[in-house]
Amino acid sequence: MVEKVSGTMSSLESLDQILAGMMETVGKSKEQIFDIGEDSRQEYEGLKDELEIIKEQVVRAIDKSERVRLNSRFARNRLSEVSKHFDSYTDKEVRDAYEQANEFQVQLAVLQQEEKQLRNRRDQIERRLVKLQGTMERADKLINQINVVINYLTGDLKQVSEMLENAEQMQEFGLQIIKAQEEERKRLSREIHDGPAQMMANVALRSEIVERVLDKQGIEQARIEIRDMKEMVKDSLAEVRRIIYDLRPMALDDLGLLPTLGKYLKNVEERTGIIIELRKMGREIRYPSEMEVAIFRFVQEAVNNAVKHADASLIQVKIDVKQDLITAVIKDDGKGFDMTQKKEGSFGLIGMKERINMLDGKINIDSKPGRGTLIIVQIPIDADK
Repeated sequence: MVEKVSGTMSSLESLDQILAGMMETVGKSKEQIFDIGEDSRQEYEGLKDELEIIKEQVVRAIDKSERVRLNSRFARNRLSEVSKHFDSYTDKEVRDAYEQANEFQVQLAVLQQEEKQLRNRRDQIERRLVKLQGTMERADKLINQINVVINYLTGDLKQVSEMLENAEQMQEFGLQIIKAQEEERKRLSREIHDGPAQMMANVALRSEIVERVLDKQGIEQARIEIRDMKEMVKDSLAEVRRIIYDLRPMALDDLGLLPTLGKYLKNVEERTGIIIELRKMGREIRYPSEMEVAIFRFVQEAVNNAVKHADASLIQVKIDVKQDLITAVIKDDGKGFDMTQKKEGSFGLIGMKERINMLDGKINIDSKPGRGTLIIVQIPIDADK
C-alpha cells in the first residue's frame, strides 16, 4: 500500500514538473509573440507617418516637374528660334539660349529621377504595411489561442467540471467562459491603450514641448501650452473613470437600478451627442444585486451596440418595473441590420441572449436594414430569491 501511494505521489510530481515545463514554454512563446506584435505595431505606425510624408513629397515633385517641364519647353522653343535665325542674334544670346535649355533639361532629368525614387519608396512602404498588418493580426490571434491553452493548463475549469456531468457540455460551456473572458480582457486592454495610455504619452510629449516653448518663446506661451496639457490630463482622467464605471458602476449598490441607468445614459448622451430618452414606468423596486447587475449590463450592451454600430441619432430606453416582472425596451433609429445573416465574431447579441437566458427571461430582437433596431426583454422576478 505504501509503495502504491509512493508511486502515485511520484507520478503526480512528475506530472506537475511536466505541466510546469509546459507552462514555462507556453509563457515564453506568448511573450515572444507579444514582442513580435508590438515591434510590428511600432514599425507600422512609423511607416504610416513616413508614407504620408512621402505622398506629400511625390505631389510636390510632380508639381515641380511640371513647372520645369513647361520652362524647358519654352527654352527649347527659344533655342530653336535662335538656331533658325542664327545671324540675327549675338553670340551671347545664342550661348544663353543653349545654356538655359540645357539647364532646364538637366533639372527635369534630376526631378524625374527623384520622383521615381519617391514612388518606389511609397510602393515599398505600402507593401510593407500590408505585411505588417497581417503579422499583427496573426500575433493577436495566436496570443488569444495561447491564453485559452494557459487557462486550460492552469485548471480554470476544475470547479465547472465538477458541476457538469456531460463532458461535451463541459467543454462547450468552458470555451464560452474563456472566450468571454478573453474578449473582455482584449476590449479593456485596447480601451486603455487607445485612451488613457495614448493621452499619457501625449502629456509626456507636451511636457517636453512646454520646456522648449519656455526656453524659446517665454513664460506666457508656456502657460498656454500648460493649459492645453491640463485639458488633456482632465480628458484622460474622465476616460479612466469611464472605464472603471463600465467595469462596475458603484452607484448600482447605493442608488439602485433605475437611478444608475439614468446616470449612465446621461453620461453616454453627453459623451456621444446622441439623444437618449429614458422612460421609467412603475414604482422603483430593489432586486437582488446579481439581477440588478445583469439587467444593467443588458441595457448597457444594447445601448453600446446602437452607439457603435447603428449610426443612430436617437435611442429610446423604456423600463417597466413590476413586482413579479421587469420589461426593458431599447429602440434606435439607426441603420439596422439583416437578421438572416450571421456576422462572424458578433459576440454582443450572443452575450445579451446568454445573459437573459441565465435569468430565465425572454428576449425579442427586430431589425431591418435602414429601419433601426428594437429589442424587448422580459425578466420574471422570483419573490423567494
